[in-house]
Amino acid sequence: MNTLINALEQWKSGIDDHDPERVAALFTEDAIFQGLHPYGVGRDAVAAYYDSQPLGLSAQYKILETRKLSDELVLAYLLVDFTFTDRPTLTVNLSVLIADGLIAHYQVSRL
Repeated sequence: MNTLINALEQWKSGIDDHDPERVAALFTEDAIFQGLHPYGVGRDAVAAYYDSQPLGLSAQYKILETRKLSDELVLAYLLVDFTFTDRPTLTVNLSVLIADGLIAHYQVSRL
């Protein structure tokens, strides 16, 4: 569970600081990434996605469910509020798969 919390806190910090490269470094090199745009694979896709997000974007998350699939593999289901400076908060569901401390799969869906 500590691995999950650490990954999520770093992810949140990178988003809050608008540091797409730092966020991308939290993902595996071949991560499957599905934000609210067409999916991408790998750190470059993650960095491009977060680089396109507006300044002032912030994330608040709540872990709803977790499953430890193995010693180094954790699945988590979250509720995330993305707040903006110029529009209403966007609430989404997020599933992540953490492998060896890095995000290997990221899937967002709107409520």
